[in-house]
Amino acid sequence: MHNFNSVTKFLYSLRNKGSKYGLERMEALAKSITNPEKKISSIHVAGTNGKGSVCAMLESIYRANGYKTGLFTSPHLIRLNERIQISRIPISDLDLATYVTELRDLCDKQFSFDNYPSFFEFMVAIAFQHFAKEAVDIAIVETGLGGRLDATNILTPKLSIITSIGKDHTDILGDTIEAITREKAGIIKPNTPVLIGNLSDTSKSIIKDKADDLKTEYYTLENYLEKEPLPVTNLEGTYQKQNAALATYATEILGQHLPIKNTDGLNQVEWKGRWQKLKLKRQTLILDSTHNAEACLQLEENLSKLVAETGEKPIIVTGILGNERAQDIMPLLSQNAHSLYLVEPNQPRSCSAEALVAMIPRPQSVAAKPSQLEKLFSKGCCHIGDESDTILITGSIYLIAEVLTILEGHDEDSIGQDLI
Repeated sequence: MHNFNSVTKFLYSLRNKGSKYGLERMEALAKSITNPEKKISSIHVAGTNGKGSVCAMLESIYRANGYKTGLFTSPHLIRLNERIQISRIPISDLDLATYVTELRDLCDKQFSFDNYPSFFEFMVAIAFQHFAKEAVDIAIVETGLGGRLDATNILTPKLSIITSIGKDHTDILGDTIEAITREKAGIIKPNTPVLIGNLSDTSKSIIKDKADDLKTEYYTLENYLEKEPLPVTNLEGTYQKQNAALATYATEILGQHLPIKNTDGLNQVEWKGRWQKLKLKRQTLILDSTHNAEACLQLEENLSKLVAETGEKPIIVTGILGNERAQDIMPLLSQNAHSLYLVEPNQPRSCSAEALVAMIPRPQSVAAKPSQLEKLFSKGCCHIGDESDTILITGSIYLIAEVLTILEGHDEDSIGQDLI
C-alpha cells in the first residue's frame, strides 16, 4: 500500500465485490475516523436526474463567491480522483493513497471479511475526511443510488435537495414512483430544510408528509418560479435552467449561513457529458448522457433545437445499459439520427447491438451499424462522417467516459468504472 498503483488494486478488489446497502457499517466506519462528516457544513443532493448538474452548479456559485468548496460526485469520467474535489481540484494521488492506506489498516482490525466496507463506502469516508481536514466552507455531496440507505446519508446537512424522481434502478429502489420517492426522501433530516424540483403530485405528497413528520421546512421549485424567471446558465437545455433555478433557490434558503453576492458561477459551470460540445477540425461532437425515460425528454428538446439550427439530423453513436432504458431511448434516437452507430460500453448490463436494432420501430429507414469505439474514435479524431457533420454520442454515462478517455488520449483508469 505504499504507492498509488497498489492502492488502486485494493480499491479495484473492493469494487469487484459489488455494492452493499444499509448505514450501520458506514456509521461504524465513520466513527472509527472520528466522524469527519460532523465537522463539515454540507448540502446533500439526491434525484433520478439532475443531481450531478445541481451539485456542479452549487459548487460553481459558491466558489465564484470566494468559498472553499468540497464536491463529491460519482461515477468519475476519466480518473477516480475526480469524485473528490476541493475548489474543483481533484484529490491528489498521494493524498488518496495515504487515506486509503490508513483506512484499510483500521478496517482490517474492525471489520470481518463478510462485513468489510464497500468501494463506495471507502470513497465516501475518504471524501468526508478530506473535506474536514482541508476545512472546506461547504461540501456539496451527491448520493450514489437512492438516498435512504446510501452511504452518504450519514450526513446531517444544512439543506437536502431532491431534484427529480423517475423510474430508474428499479431492481434496487422499487418499481413504483411511490417506492422510489420514499427511498429518495430518506435523505430528509429533522429540522433540516428540504428543497424539491419538478416532481409529480404523488411524489410531492410523500415528501411533504415526511417533511411535516420531521418538522422540516419544505421548499419547492414550483413556488420559486412563480416569483422568479428561469436563470441563465452555460449548460444547454430548459432542464438545465430548471436545475440552475434549484441551485439559485438553494443559495437563497442558505443565505444566512452562506451569504453570496451573485450567481455568476452559473455561467461557468464545469460538467462534462451534459450536451458538451467539442470541436474536432471542422466536425462538432456533442456528448450527452441520456440514461432513462426522463432524460429522453431533455434529449428530445436539445435534438429538436440542433436539427432546427443545422437543418440536418446528426450522426448518432449510442451504447445503453439495460433493456428497459434502451426501449425508452432507441425510438427517439432512430427518429432523429441521420445514421446510427451501436456500441457496447464496457459494462455487464450493456445491451448488444442486436438487441438495440430490434428496438428500432418499424418502419424506419435509419441505417443502424454495430461498431466498436476504437474504430470510431482516436485521440483528437472522429473517423465517421464528413468534416462538416455533427456527431452526437449519447446513452450511458459510462459510454461518455470511454469516448472522452479515447479522445483526450488518456490511459484507462486502473480502477475502472463501477460495474452496474
